[in-house]
Amino acid sequence: MTFKKSTRAHGAANGSPTLADLRNGEEGVLDRLDLAEDVARRLMELGFLPGNTIVSARRAPGGGARVFQVDGSEVALRDDTAARLFLRTRIEIGGLVTP
Repeated sequence: MTFKKSTRAHGAANGSPTLADLRNGEEGVLDRLDLAEDVARRLMELGFLPGNTIVSARRAPGGGARVFQVDGSEVALRDDTAARLFLRTRIEIGGLVTP
């Protein structure tokens, strides 16, 4: 029996990575939130603002929500919500990486 590694394709449909694509310990800069206005507003109140750095901390027990560090706090998000928060793509120019 053979198993394939899962491909992290949450953001692959539009080419932009999402919070759901981050592995534990990885960080990214939030670009935009593609959520209902009330949900997006609440997440922005918690620090999920475009331009802020988000760190994927760990997965909650049982594999449910994932914990992210943002603006000095830890916030748990479900995978379907994390997949709607898009990150800036990094561009490498002459050996320099831009956020």
